[in-house]
Amino acid sequence: MNIIIHPPRNEWPALLQRPALDHSTLEAAVLEVLNNVKQNGDKALVELTQRFDGVLLKEIKVSNAEIAAAGQELTTELKSAILQAKEHIEKFHAAQVQPVEKIETMPGVQCWRKNTGIEKVGLYIPGGSAPLFSTVLMLGIPAVLAGCREIVLCTPPGKDGTVHPAVLYAAGVAGITQIYKAGGAQAIAAMAYGTETIPAVYKIFGPGNQYVTCAKQLVQRYGVAIDMPAGPSEVCVLADETANAAYVAADLLSQAEHGPDSQVLLVSTSVQVAEQVIREVNEQLNELPRKNIAIKALENSRAIIIENIHESMAFINAYAPEHLIISCANDEAVAEQVVNAGSVFLGNYSPESVGDYASGTNHTLPTNGYAKAYSGVSVDSFVKKITYQKLTQEGLKNLASTVICMAEAEGLQAHANAVRKRM
Repeated sequence: MNIIIHPPRNEWPALLQRPALDHSTLEAAVLEVLNNVKQNGDKALVELTQRFDGVLLKEIKVSNAEIAAAGQELTTELKSAILQAKEHIEKFHAAQVQPVEKIETMPGVQCWRKNTGIEKVGLYIPGGSAPLFSTVLMLGIPAVLAGCREIVLCTPPGKDGTVHPAVLYAAGVAGITQIYKAGGAQAIAAMAYGTETIPAVYKIFGPGNQYVTCAKQLVQRYGVAIDMPAGPSEVCVLADETANAAYVAADLLSQAEHGPDSQVLLVSTSVQVAEQVIREVNEQLNELPRKNIAIKALENSRAIIIENIHESMAFINAYAPEHLIISCANDEAVAEQVVNAGSVFLGNYSPESVGDYASGTNHTLPTNGYAKAYSGVSVDSFVKKITYQKLTQEGLKNLASTVICMAEAEGLQAHANAVRKRM
């Protein structure tokens, strides 16, 4: 990691850039996949799975027997960990379910808002080198709490044509039974357009590589909602003289091992701290099974020295990280300055990995600077908020003159008449 000391503000935009991708080539390749699945359904899914995953599928849908047997392939320790994570995630997200509250804006005029679960949702769970069974919990639990009637899960099969048992076990724990062996852009296409086997949904959730992200953004153009335009994972650590360099290095590497296109950023008020962290990164790197992946990610990463905490937070808010770790004195006071971040971790004992797995918050978060305008996944992500109003005759009488006056001022006489006729 290169150390950049006290960069002036006019150099910040260049330092805040994420690794660039050639979107024109990417989009053309993804469009070809989307159109293939749209036109050819299951046949396209089988062909694309054989091409990209090296697997010839006999059945696209995971059977109930496969789901039931998954738990037998896992250790008792892992099953216990999944159940505890489920408990914490469910507890945190259940508190987000809001009761209906009727508001009387004036005598005889009642307004309220009701949350209604999106009827059909699709969850994409990455597979490949690291099957993310934790994401099953992060998406499945709030979907169930929101009351979604149909929850479809797609995940790529392994080389043997099966889905990782931890993914299936987590799905069972979360209450999901519709699971399909489909990955990449073709899975997004299947959930967007529907095939003979996989039903179409109204909104698609879940992280993925650049092809999955591009596919989600493209199907959004055709009326299918998505959770957010997420990209490669990233973390920013703000560290002052009180930070533990070994802890900070471990946090940086925990994101770097996600993939070669991940990005980690260290912001510090101290050159000495940054140098200590980099030494620790180099030492800990040699212990990682995914060392080569982490090294490539570190090539896109840097350490920035900013003069003070206030300026550091201005830099971080401009970056809008997916994960922000504040390893500083007075961490809660510093956190009050956070404006743009997906999820924030405070102090020396709040590693980002606890949020990834089991603290209770959701790990599906906005990346690539989208934290400036997007929130992470929550129960709200799976519901529509429908407003209602009911007026008594007296209530309408009390409001009539206001509505008639405003409607006529806008030149909308029929609007005014809809009230006047009732008078």
